[in-house]
Amino acid sequence: MFKKVLIVLLLVVAALLAYTATRPDHFRVERSVTIQAPPEKIYALIQDFHRWNAWSPWEKLDPAMTRTHSGAANGVGAIYAWSGNSDVGKGRMEIVEAQLPSKIVIKLDFLDPFEAHNIAEFALQPEGAGTRITWSMYGPSSFLTKLMDVIVGMDRMVGKDFETGLGNLKRAAES
Repeated sequence: MFKKVLIVLLLVVAALLAYTATRPDHFRVERSVTIQAPPEKIYALIQDFHRWNAWSPWEKLDPAMTRTHSGAANGVGAIYAWSGNSDVGKGRMEIVEAQLPSKIVIKLDFLDPFEAHNIAEFALQPEGAGTRITWSMYGPSSFLTKLMDVIVGMDRMVGKDFETGLGNLKRAAES
């Protein structure tokens, strides 16, 4: 009986790994919200890493997190590095493109607990009396990333943080 259970378990694991291998080589997570504020006001909260503590969903996860700002004060060339507990890990962001007031592109490098190199993008578009902001993250999917997506769901995992961050950004910009 034990042998049969072990064989079935091995077949399930093999099927999971085979399915994982068929997943796309790139991922994209995206969320949007409309904020009742002009694009310039929202843009200012994003293009200055010093102001992320007002809205970033990860800033409150580790009060002891160390933060380092370097490069430009804001906009292209601004760099933000962090190191914290297992909830926030360790990484680095650099603004690589900034088109006032419509777009900010950030090179995002996670170093710990796993290494990943992605792009985060904020697109701002006037919508009525407010601004439609879309926050996306995309990049290559390693086998481990694909496996995480199959088991946990990358969109569900990161998407909820984006929703929280956009809600915080909305409150900060509308106040």
